[in-house]
Amino acid sequence: MAAPTAALSTLSATATASTKRFVTSPFSLSFSSRRLTTGIRTTPRRSASSSTTIVAATIAVGDKLPNATLSYFDPSDGELKTTTVADLTAGKKSILFAVPGAFTPTCSQKHLPGFVSKAAELRAKGVETIACVSVNDAFVMRAWKESLGLPDDGVILLSDGNLELTRALGVEMDLSDKPMGLGVRSRRYALLADDGVVKVLNLEEGGAFTTSSAEEMLKAL
Repeated sequence: MAAPTAALSTLSATATASTKRFVTSPFSLSFSSRRLTTGIRTTPRRSASSSTTIVAATIAVGDKLPNATLSYFDPSDGELKTTTVADLTAGKKSILFAVPGAFTPTCSQKHLPGFVSKAAELRAKGVETIACVSVNDAFVMRAWKESLGLPDDGVILLSDGNLELTRALGVEMDLSDKPMGLGVRSRRYALLADDGVVKVLNLEEGGAFTTSSAEEMLKAL
């Protein structure tokens, strides 16, 4: 299936973050979580600070990204469409970053806006595709974009509502024991791929936000 044109191939080098204020509740998604152990390359290890078993992701630098289908609303015609990881990354430098949830504080106030504001700098370093992935449906992702007043030619917001990509990467986290009702989501990460091969992978512990920022990706380019 062809990659989205209006949202990907004609991304403006002048996209800037919206100044629209977004008000959220004060809780944070910087929590510990239970990792799901699906995937064939999970490697258990012990945390230095506790006896909790942490399961490593099944994706690593040097690996080819697994293909998966993601959905989005095309801003050019308002229609619900799908794209694939292969379409997003083939023959180009691409950044995919994931957030635990749309409308959540760190994701809305820092992670996503950071990539929007740094989009021009990232493209100046050869990045063609910048996409935000979340385990939310496409309607929620569209509403999130609209609530933040994000430009159409900036970061594309993609729904991984069925966890197809999240599970293929081995980055699920089970938040079903938390009071927010999030269920199974994706760990926060940012990765740089060149022709579909992972060159940089900044994977956070749970919902922490330390190494997956746009600034960190710029340093890696």
